[in-house]
Amino acid sequence: MPGYFKSSFLIRIYLPTCFVLLALLQTIHAQNYDEAKAGTFTLPELLVTQDGRKVTTIEQWEQIRRPEILKLFEDNVYGQVPKDFDNISFEITNEDKKAMDGKATLKQVAITVFRNQKSVTINLIIFIPNRVKHPVPVFLVLNHRGIKTMDITRQNKDDFWPSEEVIEAGYAIAGFDVKDIAPDDKEKFSEGVLGRLYPEQRAMDNGMRALGAWSWGASRCIDYFETNRAIDAWKVITVGHSRGGKASLWCGAQDQRVAITISNESGNSGAALSRRNYGETVALIVKNFPYWFCRNYRKYAGNEDKLPIDQHELLALIAPRAVYVAAAGSDLWADPKGQYLALQESQPVYRLYGFKTGLPKEMPVVDKQVIRPCMGFHIREGKHDMTLLDWQQFIRFADSYFKRKQR
Repeated sequence: MPGYFKSSFLIRIYLPTCFVLLALLQTIHAQNYDEAKAGTFTLPELLVTQDGRKVTTIEQWEQIRRPEILKLFEDNVYGQVPKDFDNISFEITNEDKKAMDGKATLKQVAITVFRNQKSVTINLIIFIPNRVKHPVPVFLVLNHRGIKTMDITRQNKDDFWPSEEVIEAGYAIAGFDVKDIAPDDKEKFSEGVLGRLYPEQRAMDNGMRALGAWSWGASRCIDYFETNRAIDAWKVITVGHSRGGKASLWCGAQDQRVAITISNESGNSGAALSRRNYGETVALIVKNFPYWFCRNYRKYAGNEDKLPIDQHELLALIAPRAVYVAAAGSDLWADPKGQYLALQESQPVYRLYGFKTGLPKEMPVVDKQVIRPCMGFHIREGKHDMTLLDWQQFIRFADSYFKRKQR
């Protein structure tokens, strides 16, 4: 090939790719990581109703303000979560009472939900400690990392799902792959629950999308826990990392059977305040992952001040049950400080229930854990991930919370 033809060919092939990479780099660098430029913002009033009344009692919160906030999140962020279905069945597809060298019982459960003569099956994996003779609390992981992270043979051990350590601490650990419910893909997300059971949701501006579907799936797992005598269904702990953390928070907010809701580095549209100009923004997240949220959320891209709610109110919906927020020092995209500020701003509702939360005004230093009645926080050194160190903090918080509940 003559030199000028070869050069022309290479330009045609590689120039579009260069433009894409340049645009991506410009987007990344356009994000603000300077606290001095984070700006000021005014959050929606947590304890003031939409018609301007101050909320001063638990009754007012539970009967008026909480339902208002829940519906605002349904209509503007995550979409409504349908409650109706025709039937649900639980089939034990595999059981090993001597798993982990006899330390645990493995159960694989096919949870099948029926509606309008169609069905979807969620494949739940659960390990239950054998040495504990009474019903045990259970960590339920909303897993977007694939089935390989929950290897039932335990040949592949992943700190994302450290079942041995959880079992040793006296807890059960369960998990499901979110693709059983809604594939984490903008082209295929409606192939599960949204395509088979609730197709009408896709036509609604406030209809459920992938994050809401994962939350719905976690609730169906809790339906199963209520039938298993080895599990204390009053002590369910939902855990999610990143996008899974967003779904974990939404599940804990709308399903009051969840005792502890854990969000690990959930960032924007999770635990971090949307109005803060730091890290990922609503504009970027709805552009890159539009299938996670209802269509109405797109109206607030670059227009966060117009949101009728913010994420401190999502955390407040979990009260008086427990919420735990975890961050990582190098994960600036997920805005660790914005997550801590949201937790701080949710405190008035916990105080309404009589809890003396008393979170420090300043975010704790790296590798320092803060535990308060019904809420906790830590920021560890490192990048965007869920590690054994994070799990050790989760277990420590759960131990403290359930011990306090027994008093």
